[in-house]
Amino acid sequence: MISKLNLENILFLDIETVPETAQFSDLDETKQQLWETKSQYQRKDDYTAEEFYERAGIWAEFGKIVCISVGYFNITNDVRAFRVTSFFGDEVKILKDFKNLLISHFSKAKHLLCAHNGKEFDFPYIARRMVIHNIELPYKLNLFGKKPWEVPHLDTLELWKFGDYKNYTSLKLLTNVLGVPSPKDDIDGSEVYQVYYEEQDVDRIVQYCEKDTIAVAQILLRLRGDELLHDNEIIHI
Repeated sequence: MISKLNLENILFLDIETVPETAQFSDLDETKQQLWETKSQYQRKDDYTAEEFYERAGIWAEFGKIVCISVGYFNITNDVRAFRVTSFFGDEVKILKDFKNLLISHFSKAKHLLCAHNGKEFDFPYIARRMVIHNIELPYKLNLFGKKPWEVPHLDTLELWKFGDYKNYTSLKLLTNVLGVPSPKDDIDGSEVYQVYYEEQDVDRIVQYCEKDTIAVAQILLRLRGDELLHDNEIIHI
């Protein structure tokens, strides 16, 4: 049961992604053709492949990670602290630093990774980008040969579904209905491309990513029936 989980054994996370290049024209001809084929069903006849390229960050084959934010609980004598930090900048360095964190602090069988829609997006995206950059997968992301109950991943979207596979609930909606402070008070995912490539404001993206990570932790607390985190319990490292 979720209430039996030790919060200190969970690493909460969120990622922000953008297209691998600023413009569609920056891709070589082969990659442009591959993008046109890959995106044809999503864009249909409403957009050209070039017009649709701002959304390429959704796919690991055409995007890259610009920030991974993580958070974890430290509980001493019933006093909670939720520590949040971020990896950002060069993607290879982001991935290697994140991998080092997993290996050094979250590598035991009891440790779990938790994200919202993480099983469909965050976890496989990170793993795919590691493979693309020839980075050996850490145990927590290497699912080959694992049985479903052996996968060390928690997903707040999956927990909220309660077995209903037809339902998708965004992080913004779920925080709203559960009375969790909204993380979407500045930008949302659709604006990360503009903030990264046009405004070149990585700090703003990091702040947004950290808010999402905190929101994931808050949702898990609500699902457990625990008290939400107060501002003074959240420590940015």
